[in-house]
Amino acid sequence: TQTLAQPTYDFYAFQTAENVPGTADRVYMNYLEFPRDVNPGERILLDDGKLIFEAVETNGTTEVLCRVVQGGPLKSKKGVNLPNTKVSLPALTAKDIKDALFAIEMKADWIALSFVRTPKDLQELRDLIAKNSDHKIPIVAKIEKPEAVENIDKIVAFCDALMVARGDLGVEVPAHEVPLIQKKLVNRAKTARIPVIIATQMMETMITSLTPTRAEVNDVANSVMDGADAVMLSGETSVGNYPVQVIEKMTQIIEAVEDSPLIQVPQNTPQVRTKRFITKCVCHHAAMMANTIRAKAICTLTNSGYTAFQISAWRPSAHILVFTSNRRILTQLNLLWGVKSFYYDKFVSTDDT
Repeated sequence: TQTLAQPTYDFYAFQTAENVPGTADRVYMNYLEFPRDVNPGERILLDDGKLIFEAVETNGTTEVLCRVVQGGPLKSKKGVNLPNTKVSLPALTAKDIKDALFAIEMKADWIALSFVRTPKDLQELRDLIAKNSDHKIPIVAKIEKPEAVENIDKIVAFCDALMVARGDLGVEVPAHEVPLIQKKLVNRAKTARIPVIIATQMMETMITSLTPTRAEVNDVANSVMDGADAVMLSGETSVGNYPVQVIEKMTQIIEAVEDSPLIQVPQNTPQVRTKRFITKCVCHHAAMMANTIRAKAICTLTNSGYTAFQISAWRPSAHILVFTSNRRILTQLNLLWGVKSFYYDKFVSTDDT
Protein backbone atom coordinates (compact mmCIF):
# COMPACT_ATOMS: atom_id res chain seq x y z
CA THR A 1 0.00 0.00 0.00
CA GLN A 2 1.27 3.49 -0.79
CA THR A 3 -0.29 6.58 0.67
CA LEU A 4 0.68 10.20 0.36
CA ALA A 5 0.91 12.71 3.15
CA GLN A 6 0.28 16.12 1.62
CA PRO A 7 2.15 19.46 2.16
CA THR A 8 2.50 21.29 5.45
CA TYR A 9 -0.92 22.99 5.43
CA ASP A 10 -2.77 19.64 5.35
CA PHE A 11 -3.92 17.42 8.19
CA TYR A 12 -3.54 13.66 8.46
CA ALA A 13 -5.29 11.12 10.67
CA PHE A 14 -3.94 7.95 12.28
CA GLN A 15 -6.63 5.46 13.27
CA THR A 16 -6.39 2.19 15.18
CA ALA A 17 -10.00 0.92 14.97
CA GLU A 18 -9.95 -0.83 11.60
CA ASN A 19 -7.12 -2.13 9.41
CA VAL A 20 -8.03 -0.50 6.10
CA PRO A 21 -5.77 0.57 3.20
CA GLY A 22 -4.16 3.96 3.67
CA THR A 23 -5.40 7.01 1.77
CA ALA A 24 -4.20 10.56 1.22
CA ASP A 25 -5.78 11.71 4.48
CA ARG A 26 -5.63 8.76 6.90
CA VAL A 27 -3.73 5.55 7.66
CA TYR A 28 -4.07 2.58 10.01
CA MET A 29 -1.61 2.11 12.88
CA ASN A 30 -1.40 -1.27 14.65
CA TYR A 31 -0.27 0.20 17.98
CA LEU A 32 -3.64 0.26 19.76
CA GLU A 33 -2.49 2.43 22.69
CA PHE A 34 -1.31 5.20 20.36
CA PRO A 35 -4.37 7.49 20.79
CA ARG A 36 -4.06 7.19 24.59
CA ASP A 37 -0.29 7.79 24.70
CA VAL A 38 0.14 10.74 22.37
CA ASN A 39 -0.66 14.32 23.38
CA PRO A 40 -1.27 17.46 21.28
CA GLY A 41 1.97 19.16 20.28
CA GLU A 42 4.05 15.96 20.27
CA ARG A 43 5.94 14.93 17.14
CA ILE A 44 5.26 11.71 15.20
CA LEU A 45 7.99 10.53 12.84
CA LEU A 46 7.55 7.84 10.19
CA ASP A 47 10.03 5.92 8.00
CA ASP A 48 13.21 6.90 9.92
CA GLY A 49 12.10 10.52 10.17
CA LYS A 50 11.41 11.06 6.47
CA LEU A 51 7.83 12.09 7.31
CA ILE A 52 7.11 14.37 10.27
CA PHE A 53 3.75 15.11 11.88
CA GLU A 54 2.59 17.08 14.90
CA ALA A 55 -0.35 15.81 16.94
CA VAL A 56 -3.24 18.30 16.99
CA GLU A 57 -5.91 16.33 18.84
CA THR A 58 -6.76 12.79 19.92
CA ASN A 59 -10.03 11.17 20.91
CA GLY A 60 -8.11 8.96 23.34
CA THR A 61 -9.44 5.71 21.89
CA THR A 62 -9.14 5.21 18.14
CA GLU A 63 -7.93 8.31 16.27
CA VAL A 64 -5.24 11.00 16.31
CA LEU A 65 -5.42 14.06 14.05
CA CYS A 66 -2.06 15.53 13.05
CA ARG A 67 -0.65 18.46 11.14
CA VAL A 68 1.73 17.48 8.34
CA VAL A 69 5.10 19.14 8.97
CA GLN A 70 7.07 17.24 6.34
CA GLY A 71 5.12 15.13 3.84
CA GLY A 72 6.02 12.55 1.23
CA PRO A 73 5.26 9.01 0.05
CA LEU A 74 4.58 6.49 2.81
CA LYS A 75 4.76 2.74 2.23
CA SER A 76 3.27 0.09 4.49
CA LYS A 77 5.07 -1.47 7.47
CA LYS A 78 7.30 1.55 8.07
CA GLY A 79 8.57 2.33 11.56
CA VAL A 80 7.11 4.96 13.88
CA ASN A 81 9.12 7.10 16.30
CA LEU A 82 7.54 9.11 19.11
CA PRO A 83 10.43 11.17 20.52
CA ASN A 84 8.27 13.36 22.79
CA THR A 85 5.77 10.72 23.92
CA LYS A 86 5.89 8.59 27.04
CA VAL A 87 5.06 5.27 25.38
CA SER A 88 3.18 2.69 27.45
CA LEU A 89 4.34 -0.16 25.21
CA PRO A 90 6.70 -2.43 27.19
CA ALA A 91 10.31 -2.84 26.02
CA LEU A 92 9.63 -6.58 25.80
CA THR A 93 6.60 -7.13 23.57
CA ALA A 94 4.96 -10.52 23.05
CA LYS A 95 6.97 -10.95 19.86
CA ASP A 96 10.18 -9.96 21.66
CA ILE A 97 9.55 -12.62 24.29
CA LYS A 98 8.94 -15.21 21.57
CA ASP A 99 12.15 -14.18 19.78
CA ALA A 100 14.15 -14.19 23.03
CA LEU A 101 12.94 -17.70 23.87
CA PHE A 102 14.00 -18.84 20.40
CA ALA A 103 17.44 -17.23 20.89
CA ILE A 104 17.78 -18.99 24.24
CA GLU A 105 16.83 -22.30 22.65
CA MET A 106 19.45 -21.74 19.93
CA LYS A 107 22.04 -20.95 22.65
CA ALA A 108 22.78 -17.47 21.31
CA ASP A 109 26.02 -15.86 22.49
CA TRP A 110 24.45 -12.45 23.16
CA ILE A 111 20.92 -11.02 23.13
CA ALA A 112 20.38 -7.35 22.25
CA LEU A 113 17.34 -5.46 23.55
CA SER A 114 16.03 -2.61 21.40
CA PHE A 115 14.58 0.67 22.64
CA VAL A 116 15.77 0.30 26.21
CA ARG A 117 14.45 3.13 28.36
CA THR A 118 15.07 2.13 31.97
CA PRO A 119 16.93 -0.58 33.93
CA LYS A 120 13.54 -2.27 34.45
CA ASP A 121 13.45 -3.15 30.74
CA LEU A 122 16.75 -4.99 31.04
CA GLN A 123 15.74 -6.70 34.28
CA GLU A 124 12.68 -8.17 32.56
CA LEU A 125 14.90 -9.73 29.88
CA ARG A 126 17.41 -10.89 32.47
CA ASP A 127 14.62 -12.61 34.44
CA LEU A 128 13.32 -14.26 31.25
CA ILE A 129 16.80 -15.62 30.47
CA ALA A 130 17.31 -16.85 34.05
CA LYS A 131 13.98 -18.66 33.98
CA ASN A 132 14.47 -20.36 30.61
CA SER A 133 18.23 -20.88 30.24
CA ASP A 134 20.61 -23.13 32.15
CA HIS A 135 23.41 -20.56 31.77
CA LYS A 136 23.85 -16.81 31.68
CA ILE A 137 23.44 -15.10 28.30
CA PRO A 138 24.90 -11.58 28.30
CA ILE A 139 22.70 -8.68 27.25
CA VAL A 140 23.47 -5.77 24.91
CA ALA A 141 21.45 -2.63 25.67
CA LYS A 142 20.68 -0.78 22.44
CA ILE A 143 20.63 2.94 23.18
CA GLU A 144 18.05 4.47 20.84
CA LYS A 145 15.81 6.59 23.08
CA PRO A 146 16.42 9.95 24.84
CA GLU A 147 15.29 8.33 28.12
CA ALA A 148 18.07 5.76 27.79
CA VAL A 149 20.67 8.51 27.42
CA GLU A 150 19.30 10.20 30.55
CA ASN A 151 19.29 6.90 32.50
CA ILE A 152 22.63 5.61 31.20
CA ASP A 153 24.31 5.53 34.63
CA LYS A 154 21.65 3.10 35.88
CA ILE A 155 21.43 1.13 32.63
CA VAL A 156 25.13 0.17 32.57
CA ALA A 157 24.64 -1.63 35.89
CA PHE A 158 22.03 -3.95 34.34
CA CYS A 159 23.63 -4.83 30.99
CA ASP A 160 26.81 -6.52 29.79
CA ALA A 161 27.45 -4.28 26.77
CA LEU A 162 26.13 -1.12 25.11
CA MET A 163 25.24 -0.50 21.48
CA VAL A 164 25.07 3.06 20.19
CA ALA A 165 22.28 2.50 17.64
CA ARG A 166 22.59 5.75 15.75
CA GLY A 167 19.77 5.11 13.25
CA ASP A 168 16.78 5.39 15.57
CA LEU A 169 18.73 7.56 18.02
CA GLY A 170 19.24 10.10 15.22
CA VAL A 171 15.49 10.17 14.68
CA GLU A 172 14.52 10.36 18.35
CA VAL A 173 16.94 13.24 19.05
CA PRO A 174 18.16 15.98 16.67
CA ALA A 175 20.85 14.55 14.36
CA HIS A 176 23.38 17.21 15.35
CA GLU A 177 23.28 15.98 18.96
CA VAL A 178 24.20 12.37 18.08
CA PRO A 179 28.03 12.83 17.84
CA LEU A 180 28.38 14.11 21.40
CA ILE A 181 25.90 11.53 22.69
CA GLN A 182 27.98 8.82 21.02
CA LYS A 183 31.15 10.03 22.72
CA LYS A 184 29.36 10.26 26.07
CA LEU A 185 28.03 6.70 25.76
CA VAL A 186 31.40 5.26 24.72
CA ASN A 187 33.10 7.00 27.63
CA ARG A 188 30.43 5.75 30.06
CA ALA A 189 30.83 2.18 28.83
CA LYS A 190 34.60 2.38 29.18
CA THR A 191 34.26 3.75 32.72
CA ALA A 192 31.93 0.84 33.56
CA ARG A 193 34.41 -1.59 31.91
CA ILE A 194 31.85 -3.07 29.54
CA PRO A 195 32.19 -3.37 25.74
CA VAL A 196 30.52 -0.84 23.46
CA ILE A 197 29.43 -1.25 19.83
CA ILE A 198 28.96 1.60 17.34
CA ALA A 199 26.27 0.81 14.77
CA THR A 200 24.31 2.15 11.79
CA GLN A 201 25.37 3.94 8.61
CA MET A 202 29.07 3.35 9.15
CA MET A 203 29.77 2.71 5.44
CA GLU A 204 26.35 3.42 3.93
CA THR A 205 27.73 4.48 0.55
CA MET A 206 29.21 1.02 0.01
CA ILE A 207 25.75 -0.49 -0.29
CA THR A 208 25.94 0.58 -3.94
CA SER A 209 29.52 1.85 -4.37
CA LEU A 210 32.94 0.24 -4.05
CA THR A 211 34.37 3.40 -2.48
CA PRO A 212 33.34 4.90 0.88
CA THR A 213 33.16 8.64 1.34
CA ARG A 214 35.93 10.38 3.29
CA ALA A 215 33.34 11.24 5.93
CA GLU A 216 32.53 7.54 6.39
CA VAL A 217 36.23 6.67 6.70
CA ASN A 218 36.58 9.36 9.36
CA ASP A 219 33.46 8.10 11.13
CA VAL A 220 34.84 4.58 11.47
CA ALA A 221 38.28 5.87 12.49
CA ASN A 222 36.86 8.22 15.12
CA SER A 223 34.69 5.46 16.57
CA VAL A 224 37.81 3.34 17.06
CA MET A 225 39.74 6.26 18.53
CA ASP A 226 36.90 7.03 20.94
CA GLY A 227 37.44 3.54 22.38
CA ALA A 228 34.74 1.39 20.75
CA ASP A 229 35.18 -2.37 21.10
CA ALA A 230 33.35 -3.07 17.84
CA VAL A 231 31.92 -1.29 14.82
CA MET A 232 28.88 -2.88 13.21
CA LEU A 233 27.62 -3.09 9.64
CA SER A 234 23.92 -3.38 8.78
CA GLY A 235 22.55 -2.71 5.32
CA GLU A 236 26.07 -2.73 3.89
CA THR A 237 26.29 -6.50 4.36
CA SER A 238 22.61 -7.55 4.55
CA VAL A 239 21.43 -5.97 1.28
CA GLY A 240 24.54 -4.26 -0.10
CA ASN A 241 26.20 -5.11 -3.40
CA TYR A 242 29.71 -5.40 -1.93
CA PRO A 243 29.51 -7.19 1.47
CA VAL A 244 33.03 -8.67 1.32
CA GLN A 245 34.69 -5.49 0.08
CA VAL A 246 33.06 -3.33 2.76
CA ILE A 247 34.43 -5.61 5.50
CA GLU A 248 37.90 -5.48 3.93
CA LYS A 249 37.78 -1.69 3.70
CA MET A 250 36.56 -1.30 7.28
CA THR A 251 39.31 -3.64 8.50
CA GLN A 252 41.91 -1.47 6.75
CA ILE A 253 40.61 1.64 8.50
CA ILE A 254 40.55 -0.06 11.91
CA GLU A 255 44.08 -1.43 11.58
CA ALA A 256 45.39 1.95 10.43
CA VAL A 257 44.26 3.79 13.57
CA GLU A 258 44.06 1.09 16.25
CA ASP A 259 47.59 1.62 17.57
CA SER A 260 47.28 5.40 17.65
CA PRO A 261 48.34 7.11 20.90
CA LEU A 262 45.35 9.41 20.38
CA ILE A 263 42.98 6.66 21.51
CA GLN A 264 41.76 7.68 24.94
CA VAL A 265 40.37 5.12 27.38
CA PRO A 266 39.58 6.14 30.99
CA GLN A 267 42.38 4.81 33.22
CA ASN A 268 40.93 5.49 36.66
CA THR A 269 42.11 2.84 39.09
CA PRO A 270 39.46 0.61 40.72
CA GLN A 271 37.87 2.06 43.83
CA VAL A 272 37.99 0.15 47.12
CA ARG A 273 34.21 0.03 47.55
CA THR A 274 33.51 -1.43 44.10
CA LYS A 275 32.42 -5.04 43.64
CA ARG A 276 35.24 -7.56 43.14
CA PHE A 277 37.81 -4.90 43.98
CA ILE A 278 40.75 -7.33 44.27
CA THR A 279 40.04 -9.00 40.91
CA LYS A 280 39.73 -5.61 39.23
CA CYS A 281 43.02 -4.46 40.75
CA VAL A 282 44.85 -7.60 39.59
CA CYS A 283 43.52 -7.14 36.04
CA HIS A 284 44.32 -3.42 36.02
CA HIS A 285 47.91 -3.92 37.17
CA ALA A 286 48.42 -6.86 34.82
CA ALA A 287 47.53 -4.56 31.94
CA MET A 288 49.75 -1.74 33.23
CA MET A 289 52.67 -4.10 33.83
CA ALA A 290 52.33 -5.61 30.35
CA ASN A 291 52.58 -2.12 28.87
CA THR A 292 55.60 -1.23 31.00
CA ILE A 293 57.63 -4.34 30.14
CA ARG A 294 56.26 -4.51 26.57
CA ALA A 295 54.94 -8.02 27.02
CA LYS A 296 53.71 -9.82 23.94
CA ALA A 297 50.67 -11.34 25.66
CA ILE A 298 48.68 -11.57 28.87
CA CYS A 299 47.35 -15.05 29.68
CA THR A 300 44.41 -15.67 31.97
CA LEU A 301 42.25 -18.60 33.03
CA THR A 302 38.54 -17.95 33.46
CA ASN A 303 35.27 -19.80 33.78
CA SER A 304 32.83 -16.89 33.60
CA GLY A 305 34.86 -14.58 31.34
CA TYR A 306 34.98 -11.82 33.97
CA THR A 307 38.77 -11.39 33.95
CA ALA A 308 38.72 -11.18 30.14
CA PHE A 309 36.21 -8.32 30.34
CA GLN A 310 38.33 -6.51 32.91
CA ILE A 311 41.71 -6.87 31.19
CA SER A 312 40.27 -5.93 27.80
CA ALA A 313 38.74 -2.77 29.26
CA TRP A 314 42.19 -1.47 30.24
CA ARG A 315 43.36 -1.74 26.61
CA PRO A 316 46.87 -3.18 27.13
CA SER A 317 49.20 -3.17 24.13
CA ALA A 318 49.68 -6.95 24.56
CA HIS A 319 47.47 -9.69 23.15
CA ILE A 320 44.96 -11.07 25.67
CA LEU A 321 44.95 -14.88 25.56
CA VAL A 322 42.04 -16.36 27.48
CA PHE A 323 41.92 -20.06 28.36
CA THR A 324 38.66 -21.59 29.55
CA SER A 325 37.04 -24.96 30.07
CA ASN A 326 33.64 -23.33 29.55
CA ARG A 327 32.81 -23.78 25.87
CA ARG A 328 29.83 -21.43 26.10
CA ILE A 329 31.98 -18.32 26.56
CA LEU A 330 34.49 -19.10 23.79
CA THR A 331 32.49 -17.25 21.14
CA GLN A 332 30.94 -14.75 23.58
CA LEU A 333 34.38 -13.30 24.22
CA ASN A 334 34.89 -12.49 20.53
CA LEU A 335 33.08 -9.21 21.17
CA LEU A 336 35.83 -8.02 23.52
CA TRP A 337 38.66 -5.87 22.23
CA GLY A 338 41.98 -7.71 21.83
CA VAL A 339 40.78 -11.06 23.22
CA LYS A 340 41.53 -14.48 21.73
CA SER A 341 39.96 -17.40 23.58
CA PHE A 342 41.06 -21.04 23.67
CA TYR A 343 39.44 -24.15 25.09
CA TYR A 344 41.26 -26.46 27.49
CA ASP A 345 40.07 -29.65 29.16
CA LYS A 346 40.41 -29.09 32.90
CA PHE A 347 40.34 -32.83 33.51
CA VAL A 348 43.60 -33.27 31.59
CA SER A 349 46.69 -32.76 33.76
CA THR A 350 48.92 -29.75 33.19
CA ASP A 351 51.75 -32.10 32.21
CA ASP A 352 49.71 -33.36 29.26
CA THR A 353 48.39 -29.90 28.45
